[in-house]
Amino acid sequence: MAYNRLAMAKDTTTTTYSAQDITVLEGLEPVRKRPGMYIGSTDDRGLHHLVTEIFDNSLDEAIGGHAKNIYLSLNENGSVTVSDDGRGIPVDKHSSGVSALEIAMTKLHAGGKFKKTAYQASGGLHGVGASAVNALSTNMTVVVTRGSKYYVQSYKQGNPDFKVKEIDGKQVKTYLSNFHQHILKTKSGSLTTFSPDPTIFKINTKFSFKRIKIQLRERAYLVAGVYVHLLEEKTGRKCNFYFESGIKSLLSHHNKSKKALHEIIHIKGNAETPDYPIGVEVVMQYTDTYQEALISFANTINTYD
Repeated sequence: MAYNRLAMAKDTTTTTYSAQDITVLEGLEPVRKRPGMYIGSTDDRGLHHLVTEIFDNSLDEAIGGHAKNIYLSLNENGSVTVSDDGRGIPVDKHSSGVSALEIAMTKLHAGGKFKKTAYQASGGLHGVGASAVNALSTNMTVVVTRGSKYYVQSYKQGNPDFKVKEIDGKQVKTYLSNFHQHILKTKSGSLTTFSPDPTIFKINTKFSFKRIKIQLRERAYLVAGVYVHLLEEKTGRKCNFYFESGIKSLLSHHNKSKKALHEIIHIKGNAETPDYPIGVEVVMQYTDTYQEALISFANTINTYD
């Protein structure tokens, strides 16, 4: 059987086309209408991309030398929490009149990664990641520590429940599990908890510990000297990653079951450009196998193609 899909589509439209047919989506509504445009899909891959986006925000702090620890927990209620000991998302008032935290979490194309003064290198969806995750979550809470003070704001499907407010040490404990208690000891840092919206991810909203473990280990290899901590609350499974040698350790891991023919060759360099410095790091090693394995990353993002 054959049919003309285009012809069928034409039959369902009207002959008129005017200004009334033009729709303007406000705020985070475009993300909820077309999630695939922002996270790729609403299947398992898209679901786990939510975790990647929030984690990469913390990793960007580590890349810049501002964070040493990143914690990620898969919570028993199905939510995910990511925290770090970085600089903490700014909470002061933006020129638009609201807190910079609210801008970063509720506005598309808003963030600190468009200027080289805040980040020299970063991964993820610049200015879109956190707000897209917020839009696709039933609820999200962000706790920020800056100057030994605590601030919080929560959201439902990307809409703030209240304005950013300062809270005391006793109040902040209500947002922290034992795994994220470091927030109380650091002078700065961020914590984000979100629950994926089942109306968006209809097939599955359950996160895979194994899949996230692989993603986090890969990123820990790429950013030498950062401690990555992972916990699955339901089972108690834990993982901790730290690689002093960076991608040299990654290459050793890939070649562990092969016979190396020489020591690892390591090449690293930087080039200054008018806008951003460009850094390139390469490791290579011949083994006794006949197949070539080539793996590449741009700003910690695996470029599979």
